[in-house]
Amino acid sequence: MSRSQGPGADVGALLFEALEPVVAGGGLFLEDVSVVGSSARRVVQVTVDLADGPGGVGSDLLADVSRAVSARLDEVEDLIDGTYLLEVSTPGVSRPLTEPRHFRRAVGRLVTLTTSGGTLAGRIRAVEADGIVLEPGEDRPEAVTVPLTDVVRGTVEVDFRRVDDAQD
Repeated sequence: MSRSQGPGADVGALLFEALEPVVAGGGLFLEDVSVVGSSARRVVQVTVDLADGPGGVGSDLLADVSRAVSARLDEVEDLIDGTYLLEVSTPGVSRPLTEPRHFRRAVGRLVTLTTSGGTLAGRIRAVEADGIVLEPGEDRPEAVTVPLTDVVRGTVEVDFRRVDDAQD
């Protein structure tokens, strides 16, 4: 759970509290709320995601939650001075994987893990209570479990192959 950093951080935290139940009511998880830009070009950025597990946020669900967020912002208009542009989006592939929930969301994806002992790449097969299971790869004949306590961060790698194709 993240709350805005930098300018507008206090407003971002208040908006987070106001928007979290609305986003959860729409079936999503509120990742972050930030307010950026000058008063003439203020942007309220709301980042939402699935609560857990693999999959994606469909455009219809994102649109529904966007409308609900917009309506809630109209109700708490005193938190934001002046006009603003609302952006509601998902974290995207560039989000660093830092929490167990992030890794569970990336099951089936190709990742690079930065650990206390170096880096390791592979496709996430599963996330267990104590570690991330990577499928066998070109550099290893068997699956490997990387303890969660050793992982500093992970990144999803852009992979244009389907998961079925990658396993052939």
